Amino acid sequence: MILIDGTFHSQTEIDAKGEAFLAATGIADPRLSVAVCLSETVDWLSAFFAIKRLGASILPLLPGTPLATARKLAKEAGCHRLYHGGTTAEWLGEPDDDSPRGRLLQMSSGTTGAAKCVARGWDDIERELEDYVGFFREPQDMTPVIACPTTHSYGLICGLLVGLKRGRVPHVVNTANPKHLIKVLHETERPILYSSPAMLHTLARLLPAGEQVHAIMTSGTLLPESWFSTIRAKAERFYQQYGCSEAGCVAINSDLTHPADMGRILPRFSLADSGMADAPVEIVLDGITRIETRDLGYVSADGMLVFISRLDDTVNVSGLNVYPRDVEDQAIAVDDVTDAVAFRVPDSFAGERVALVYSANRMMASSELRERLITVLQPHQVPMHLVQVAEVPRQANGKISRREIARRFLDGDFNDQKECAS
Repeated sequence: MILIDGTFHSQTEIDAKGEAFLAATGIADPRLSVAVCLSETVDWLSAFFAIKRLGASILPLLPGTPLATARKLAKEAGCHRLYHGGTTAEWLGEPDDDSPRGRLLQMSSGTTGAAKCVARGWDDIERELEDYVGFFREPQDMTPVIACPTTHSYGLICGLLVGLKRGRVPHVVNTANPKHLIKVLHETERPILYSSPAMLHTLARLLPAGEQVHAIMTSGTLLPESWFSTIRAKAERFYQQYGCSEAGCVAINSDLTHPADMGRILPRFSLADSGMADAPVEIVLDGITRIETRDLGYVSADGMLVFISRLDDTVNVSGLNVYPRDVEDQAIAVDDVTDAVAFRVPDSFAGERVALVYSANRMMASSELRERLITVLQPHQVPMHLVQVAEVPRQANGKISRREIARRFLDGDFNDQKECAS
């Protein structure tokens, strides 16, 4: 049973709709890889479960994806069929005896490089579900409220499939309206909310004084300190999970008190090197396969996986590493600064230098902010360029693309507001 936007759908109904989809599309060969973009959640989920039962492969596409974009993504993922908005197929190729079977195909976010297709077998996802439910027992009697796309692994696997695995009735909420989401939470007994950091932050600001959500799960990006404190105050229980497209969920924090504390490693993984606070290392996962995450971190003495930075985001200033989060935390701690993103730019003398885009409650000269940062940062950490903007560029889920912000900076998009330090 799944509750979608207030309507209950039984497993029998979903299975019947799924079989009807297979019959209408003619999907019967488990060698097929199928890209699916359907506007109605119940239709998408019915197709998903049916293709999974068949043992074929599926690429979920976000509803509303333009046909040209869907076609491009489907081809990049090696799909043989594209279903966009209905049961009429666009044929992209034919499978052969060597075609991989039984996989969930996902496109990486592309925030640190070109998007790529990641494939995970259904057996691997089943192991993730068993690991997740066995390791993270506290929400066993909670109702998952999934206010994020079920075409993404966070909403699909950790929200929906985990909820079903626990025997709960997942509530899927397709809305960008935080007031409606608050209403749904009021009507749900012991909810655990899965949503994007941006939605969680908005919801926390709208909740009346003294009111809290029973449980909140965050994932996908390191919360800015100001967002973290706002959400933390509105959550009776605040959780965080960490993972990657190739591995699924890797770690869970069952009591989030600092945004960099990703959690404790799930049993199916171990780390190639635990690192240390003063000598962080790349988080490399040893499991069924070895996965290099390109994330930098370490395991604390009490077993907590601590995230430092993306390796691709680290700024090398004359041989000294600068981690963007260290700069951002100090910037956001300055009165009136509301958000900040640090990134690297080329420099003829140091090789690279730090630049900072920030927003504030008032017009704040870059020289004023820089003077404050000089007192709390090492010289090589101090931004050479500071830019005040009306709103720091973030993706819809709150993620930062430092690569994109750096490109915009170098292209002169912020020239009218840019002040370079002397």
